[in-house]
Order: sequence, then C-alpha cells, then structure tokens
Amino acid sequence: MRRLAALAALMLAPTAALADLPDLAGREVVVVTENAYPPLQFLDSSGKAIGWEYDAMDEIAKRLNMTVRYENSSWDAMIPAISEAQYDIGMTGITIRDDRKEMVDFSDPYMRSEMVMMVRGDETRFSDAPGFAADPALLMAAQPGTTPFYVGVYEVLDGDEANPRIKLFETFGAGVAALRSGDVDLVLTDGTSGNGYVAASEGALKLVGTPLGTEDFGFIFPTGSDLVAPVNAAIADMAADGTLEALNTRWFLDFKMGE
Repeated sequence: MRRLAALAALMLAPTAALADLPDLAGREVVVVTENAYPPLQFLDSSGKAIGWEYDAMDEIAKRLNMTVRYENSSWDAMIPAISEAQYDIGMTGITIRDDRKEMVDFSDPYMRSEMVMMVRGDETRFSDAPGFAADPALLMAAQPGTTPFYVGVYEVLDGDEANPRIKLFETFGAGVAALRSGDVDLVLTDGTSGNGYVAASEGALKLVGTPLGTEDFGFIFPTGSDLVAPVNAAIADMAADGTLEALNTRWFLDFKMGE
C-alpha cells in the first residue's frame, strides 16, 4: 500500500498565486453536507462539525467575501436537492462523474483519491479483490448510488447491481459500524477517508489489496450557478499558495479522529 501522503495528496500543481479574486460582497451562500465522511466532514466528540471540507469552504468564503450557512442532508437526498436549487453548494467528498453532471454543475477538482479496500484488523480470509469475490460468504457494505457501490459491483463482483452480497446502508458511517461488528466483511472507500478511519481505529481496521482506481472530488452546484467560477478561482488560488497542501497535512497526516 502506498504511503498516506501518496493517497491523500493529489492536489492541483502549484502555480503563481492568483490576484483579484471575485468579491461577492458578503453574499450568503447555503452549503449542505452530510457530516458522515471523516476526515472530510464529520462531528467530533463534542458534536462540532469539522473536517477538511469545512476548513476549505471557510477559506473559500474568506477569499471571496461570502457568508456561509451550513445545512445537513443525507447523501441520497443531496444531489437531487442541489439540482432543485434547495441549496447553493453541496460538499461531501462527491466524485465528479458524467452522469451526475446531467443533474448538477461541479467545481474544478479540489482533491484526487484512490479507491481502497477497508477490512477488520484481524481479517485473514482475503487480501485483495479477487480473494473477496471468490468467497460467496463474504459481504460488502455500500451506500446506493455512490462510487464505492459501483466499484464494488463492477470491479470487485459480477456486475449485478442487485447482488445480495452487497448490503446497503444509508450512511457511510453505518457501513463502517457494520464492518467493525462483523455484519459485513468489506467497505470500499477513497483512500482519504479510509486512512482516516484506520488511523483512528487503533488496529481494529486496516486496508488491504491495491487501489481499485482514482476519483476526483468536487463541490456541486445547481446547474448554471454563478458561484462555480468564483469558487473555481478560489480553489486555484488555494492550490497556488499552498493552502490545499497545508489542509492535506493537517487532516490526512497529522490528524487522528477524536482529538
């Protein structure tokens, strides 16, 4: 397995810092998230919402002179809600995909990560995707409609989206809880989140096998939103001056969940 830095760092190459970013004059922007995808966004032990995406969005707001109000939504409701302009921006480690572009607009990528296999720390029955697929008794957790779901169906199993070996959960955290309790045997996740869970598990979880692919994350907007260009400008500015790299260091290298 590649080092955490290789899994999590993935940012746009630094260039000269941009000048004259758009000024949104204090405009209020409603950002919706799930708070269930550490270390991108989640609730800490005191119930405070924190994470990489919160820090990034707060920095974007500062640079663009906009006021952010956060709301919460389940994953399965988020993209439809954004497509109906119920919120201005959505953030929850959303993979940029062509089918989703038919419903919402995406920002430029702010992060690239690899899909990895997360298992219990004492798992010995399999150590890669073919090993998992070969044992019909093994079960996988997934959220419907997510990238891990489709990777599990088409790259690990047989391409049948109704395969009973895939157990569906409303949230990613619920799937991880089922893994830890022994109700399922595998969770697919991007390397950023997987490494966060493993680091916090004190040996209860581990990653196995080789990465199954890469995915780019972006913020989502209602189609035609006038916020896309300003947010893209801020993302590029943050890549250029090292802010994105600093966020990676804080949340993927230095951070342990629960602290």
